[in-house]
Amino acid sequence: MSSFRQRSVPVDWNSATEDSIRAASAFSPVLKRPKRLLQNHDNLLHYIQIGLSIVISVAVMFALAWWRDGGVILEHYRTLALIAGLLILVVYEWRGVFRRFSGRIDTCLRLARSWLLVVALTVVATFVTKTGEDFSRMVIISWAAAGYLAQVLAYQISFKLSERYRYTRRQPIRAVVLGSYWLAEHLVESITSNAWMPDRVIGVVDDNKEGLDRWVRDPVPYLGDFDELLQILQSNNITRVYIALPITCSATIEEACRKLADVPVDVVWVPDIFAMRLLNHSVKELNGLPLISLSESPLVSQSQALAKSMIDKTVALLALTLLSPLMIAIAYLVWQSSPGPVIFKQKRHGWDGKVIEVWKFRSMYMHFDKRVKQATQNDDRITRIGRFIRRTSIDELPQLFNVLQGTMSLVGPRPHAIEHNDLYTNKIQSYMLRHRIKPGMTGLAQVNGLRGETDTLEKMLRRVELDLEYINTWSIWSDIKILIKTPFSLFSKTAY
Repeated sequence: MSSFRQRSVPVDWNSATEDSIRAASAFSPVLKRPKRLLQNHDNLLHYIQIGLSIVISVAVMFALAWWRDGGVILEHYRTLALIAGLLILVVYEWRGVFRRFSGRIDTCLRLARSWLLVVALTVVATFVTKTGEDFSRMVIISWAAAGYLAQVLAYQISFKLSERYRYTRRQPIRAVVLGSYWLAEHLVESITSNAWMPDRVIGVVDDNKEGLDRWVRDPVPYLGDFDELLQILQSNNITRVYIALPITCSATIEEACRKLADVPVDVVWVPDIFAMRLLNHSVKELNGLPLISLSESPLVSQSQALAKSMIDKTVALLALTLLSPLMIAIAYLVWQSSPGPVIFKQKRHGWDGKVIEVWKFRSMYMHFDKRVKQATQNDDRITRIGRFIRRTSIDELPQLFNVLQGTMSLVGPRPHAIEHNDLYTNKIQSYMLRHRIKPGMTGLAQVNGLRGETDTLEKMLRRVELDLEYINTWSIWSDIKILIKTPFSLFSKTAY
């Protein structure tokens, strides 16, 4: 380990007197209230693109109104265009449509979702103001389609122009990366592929030879170790330093910040939180202090929890109304199939591990096993009608009452028997994290073919991975997509 890693001199705050701390606060910004930390990554092209979207959408609306009304642009279309423009400004900024870059296709998809929200809110505005009859439906529908296509075209053109400008005219920000681990590689790749960022990574600086052995990027060479950092910055005219070291190198990170404090360069720290098992991670701020959530339920927001609950209960009530004749018929057939109750109730783990009672149509003959055993193919415990309702998942329709009770959701990780949870908790890391959201009647794992028996550890591991992916990427739209896919996955050959 180099001497650069060892020259950290910690301050003993326990031995500091109250007077010395008060005196130091007059000069040290560390002891004052920190400035706001969570700031958007401002980019001139971002604001230009939003402005273009506003101009284009308004121009398309006026053109369609002129075409529809024979050259007369009515006053109410001007008002509607103003509303639409303001909505674009608010929604696009809120959704970060042009602020984040993850590929042109992803940006176009993000633009589509935000544009649909703008159109929907614009239509709602006409209903609220009772002016819906003043506008042509043909104009509004055409505007929704043509406006999006025109914005996509403008985005693609501006992207190409900005890319060319970046490489031919713009003075790049010369940067180096401290670190050579996978985090540094991912950072360099992200910077290089983002045509809107002015940074150009000149090379990497690190003491770790093992990391350098994995560093195979020719355009981003190894420049030296930490002892040579100041010389490297000066000789390469560097103006920005990215610190992308693993969390185990905290002493090195601290020493790097101290050493760079006397150098006129920007210092950006990329914290390596990804070495830990993350769940729905995010960054917040409290009075200037950064709060990094490493594991958090996506329903911690009351508005999101309320939205999901309202959709669940509305759809569940509608489904119960429409499916009541089928459920009554199934209940009668189950009652006739063998002695026993029509509804089978089993205790399972719900949201945050709380024990809930899950309802199902009884599909097996009454039996008294001491341990819970998963149903298998040709299981002799299953009744004739039970085999049909299990394969088609009709046996799970009573769980709509669980949804109305609020113990389950329409979409979420499937609840497992408590005995199975106890078994797999010791075999699969982070297994119980799947309970950080309400269990569901269907889920991401089920629509990806993982229904029915999990007779191997690999199958359960894959199911847990998909459950955690669902929690990490949860949104109302993802729930809707899973609900749409569910009917096509019901007749699975793995469901017994």
